[in-house]
Amino acid sequence: MLGTILLVLLVLLLIGALPTWPYSGSWGYAPSGVLSLLLIIVLVLVLVGRV
Repeated sequence: MLGTILLVLLVLLLIGALPTWPYSGSWGYAPSGVLSLLLIIVLVLVLVGRV
């Protein structure tokens, strides 16, 4: 249950961090890259059964 909530929260954060708005164009891929890494880590932990 907790893993599913974490996964949904990280997906929403990843969508929000995409540099599609004019003010966030200079950010590059750093925000979405970090959130992608966190998403992969949580996904692996959910699949292994640790979360």
